[in-house]
Amino acid sequence: MSIEIRNVSKRFGGFQALQGVNLDIRSGELIALLGPSGCGKTTLLRIIAGLETPDAGSIHFAGADTTDVHVRERGVGFVFQHYALFRHMTVFDNVAFGLRMKPRKERPAESVIRQKVMDLLKLVQLDWIADRYPSQLSGGQRQRIALARALAVAPQVLLLDEPFGALDAKVRKELRRWLRRLHDELHVTSIFVTHDQEEALEVADRVVVINQGRIEQEGTPREVWDNPASPFVYGFLGDVNLFKGRAAGGRIHLDDGMQLDSSEAAGAEGSAAFAYVRPHDLDVQRYSPGQALDAEGRPSGIVAQLARAIVVGPIARLELIPEGSHQSADNAQSDALIEAQIPAQQFHDMGLREGETLVVTPRRAKVFLDQAAGI
Repeated sequence: MSIEIRNVSKRFGGFQALQGVNLDIRSGELIALLGPSGCGKTTLLRIIAGLETPDAGSIHFAGADTTDVHVRERGVGFVFQHYALFRHMTVFDNVAFGLRMKPRKERPAESVIRQKVMDLLKLVQLDWIADRYPSQLSGGQRQRIALARALAVAPQVLLLDEPFGALDAKVRKELRRWLRRLHDELHVTSIFVTHDQEEALEVADRVVVINQGRIEQEGTPREVWDNPASPFVYGFLGDVNLFKGRAAGGRIHLDDGMQLDSSEAAGAEGSAAFAYVRPHDLDVQRYSPGQALDAEGRPSGIVAQLARAIVVGPIARLELIPEGSHQSADNAQSDALIEAQIPAQQFHDMGLREGETLVVTPRRAKVFLDQAAGI
C-alpha cells in the first residue's frame, strides 16, 4: 500500500515537532525515518498510525484520505522497542491475540488461527518455542515474536519504532539482517524509526533524514551517504572532520592554512566555507619539512601530532592534534582533534608511534558555503 504525507505539521505546547512534512512512500517499500532524539521521527510514525492527529496536513493510504480514520481501521501493525508482549500468555497466544480479538463476523475459526500462528512462527524461525512464555525468551526472540504478532492480522502497513534499540549490538546486527530478508519475502509497506545510522543504511530501501521537524534529505542509502544535502546530514551519517575557512581565488582557504580545490568556490569570493572530510578520506604520512606543500608551495596537508591510536580489527583509528593547536596530547579536546582511519596493516607497516608528527591530506572533501553552519 502506498502512503502519501502532505504538509503535515504537529505542535506539542511550545514545541514544534513537525513542520510541513511531505513524503511519498511506495507500496512494498521499506523506509527508515532517521534522526536524533526529538527530531520528530516518532511523531511522524504515530501520525501515520493514527495514534496522533496532525495540526495541519493529511495522510493518504493508496490515495484515500485516512487523516481522521481511527487507528483500528487503518490496517497497520506495530512493533515497539520494548516488545509489549503479554507476560501471562504463551508465545502462541501472544501471536494469536490480534486474530482472536477481531469482531465475531471477521474472526477466523480456531483451527485457521492455529495454522496461521504456526505458519508465522515458522516464518520468524521460532515455531519450536510456541508453548514458552516471554520471560523464557531472549531479547532477540521476543522481538521476533512481537513482529510475528504484528503480522498476524495481515497489516497493509507495518510500523516499527526503534525495534532493535533495547538489544545488544550483536543481536541487533543479526536481527536487522533478518528483517531485511523477511521484508524481501513479504513486501509489506514498512516504516521504521531509528537513530542508528548504520541500521538505516543497511536495512532500508530509502532513508529519510529528519532534523528539527523537517526532512533534510531522502534517498537511497548510497545517495544520502555519497551526496549529503546539508552539513547536518553529512555530520549525522557517520564520523566527520569539519574544517572552516573562506572561498578566495577559486579555491577554499582553510583556517589552518591548507587550500582545497573546489567547484563550490567559483564565483563565491569571500564566502565562509565549511569543508567536511570523513576519517577514511584522509591520507596519512610521516612529516618531513616541506612535505605539506604542493608543487606551487601552498599548504596541501595538515601537520599534526599523533595523540592516540586505537587499533581494533582491520582498522586503525588515529586521533591527531593539528600543529599550532593549543591542546596537548594529554589534554586533547574533541573539537581540536582530527580523526583519521587507515588499514591496521598500513599502521603496522609504517611503524607509527603516538607522539609522532604526521601529515594528513584530504583525498575527498564536501564543501558548503555561506549559509552552512557547523554540526
